[in-house]
Amino acid sequence: MLKKISGHSNVITWFEIPVTNLNRARKFYETVLDIKMETMEKDQNSVFFPRQPDTIMAQSGIVSGTLTKSKENSPSGTGPLIYLNATPSIDAAIDKIEPAGGKILTPKTKIPAGLIAVFEDSEGNRLALHAAE
Repeated sequence: MLKKISGHSNVITWFEIPVTNLNRARKFYETVLDIKMETMEKDQNSVFFPRQPDTIMAQSGIVSGTLTKSKENSPSGTGPLIYLNATPSIDAAIDKIEPAGGKILTPKTKIPAGLIAVFEDSEGNRLALHAAE
């Protein structure tokens, strides 16, 4: 049985990926994940991953995040590892990493929960991709 944290099933509710060049990082993630990221008029230092607007994520179980440029945080190849959803095709996402300015650190690997690959993004952050198949 899945243990719920504070009445919800997701432990993570939000993530921030530090960047030094917001436009370059946005292009990298939009290319690799085949998504359209959002910018809010009031926040010129963040670009948001797709999300459901007006949803309290901690209460809904939805997880999303942002690319953030700030003096307090900088890209890192060490520390926590965030896995991004590469469904429906991890291969398609992996094939876009190096042309978009990233680097494959660990090639596609089969694990009990599907497939993963670890990469370095255009900013020097270490992240991973996950797909069920």
